[in-house]
Amino acid sequence: MRRLALLAFAALAVASAAAAPTGNWPQWRGPEMNGTAVATNLPVRWSATENITWKLAMPDFSGSTPIIWNDHVFLNVAEGTELYLLAVDRNKGTERWRRHLGTGNAKVRKQNMSSPSPVTDGKTVWVMTGTGVLKAFDFNGREMWTRDIQKDYGRFGLNWGYASSPLLVRDTLFVQVLHGMKTDDPSYLLAIDGATGKTRWRVERPTDAQQESPDAYTTPAVARVGGKEEIVVAGGDYVTGHDAATGAELWRAGGLNPGKDRSYRIVASPTVAGDLIYAPSRVKPLIALRTGGRGDITTTHVAWTTDQGPDVPTPAVAGKYIFILNDRGIMWCRDARTGAEIWGNQRVRPGTYSASPVVADGKVYVISEDGVVSVLDAGPTFKVLAENDMADYTLSSPAISGGQIFIRTQKFLYCIGARRK
Repeated sequence: MRRLALLAFAALAVASAAAAPTGNWPQWRGPEMNGTAVATNLPVRWSATENITWKLAMPDFSGSTPIIWNDHVFLNVAEGTELYLLAVDRNKGTERWRRHLGTGNAKVRKQNMSSPSPVTDGKTVWVMTGTGVLKAFDFNGREMWTRDIQKDYGRFGLNWGYASSPLLVRDTLFVQVLHGMKTDDPSYLLAIDGATGKTRWRVERPTDAQQESPDAYTTPAVARVGGKEEIVVAGGDYVTGHDAATGAELWRAGGLNPGKDRSYRIVASPTVAGDLIYAPSRVKPLIALRTGGRGDITTTHVAWTTDQGPDVPTPAVAGKYIFILNDRGIMWCRDARTGAEIWGNQRVRPGTYSASPVVADGKVYVISEDGVVSVLDAGPTFKVLAENDMADYTLSSPAISGGQIFIRTQKFLYCIGARRK
């Protein structure tokens, strides 16, 4: 009995360690995949001379978020027609290595082919390009495998180019291709073995969305229900849940495009926190769904909805609050469980906003395309604590690790604040 108890305790300890925040920022929405990080004593104010630990020149703009693991920072980079993965020394702010991902970079308004963010488990880093090239490297820059998703499954048919980031769950990468504006090919979801690059399964994801509405630039999320993982995919007028082991569609909710608008492409990604899934659309509506459903859950599992949702920025869910930012810099703080407005319709600062908000250390960090970082109190009262002007075009969401904030503008990658272990 004592041995069984010890084994049970050890298993619980391992499970707890696996679920605990790492202090790293391993994917574009952080360690909890909800735009939050556990951090203390983060900088509130900085300038060209204050609190800037280092800055590294960037060759071009990108919507890709920097990914941090201990002493490594990884970035998806476009330079001319070429695409690269950069590894940066977190302590020195210098380039460790760069690896060629492919050619064919192109600009489509705010988009180029470096938009997908890398993802890492601390040993391997995976990176996808807008051209469909997916590669895996170890931390020394050795290429482990490469795939060409377009070559394998057909050309992407999105109006504004491919931008979804891979989702890593345990040892599997999940890659979605939701398109239809420029193709008649079906949308689909892929599960790829992280170690070998081989496809474990591919399932088509049907939709009756028309014209541009099948297109989605979202990144999948993961919900854990009854000890099993479900992959959450939003776009093409629906949000769906898929068995992580087989890809089988477990449930589906409509309502993301209530007017059946033919141009209702979706950019903001779904977010999972506890037993709720938050699925934005093209502003109207944002739907909060309860997990655990099967079949059509359009009416049975809706916790709450709001027509004051985002278009491009993905909301951040921090504890009992969800912070919603729209493209014009207007924010809402709502009760994450009930949707009740805590405060709302508050303008952070005039401008256009594409980067997603990040919450840590009791603060919300929001950055405009003009490069102004507004720092807000992450509490029940709307309060702007500081405004920090980076004076440069910015699409990338901030990343937080070890007491430092990493901000990528068109010209530089900035490391802000003192590192804390």
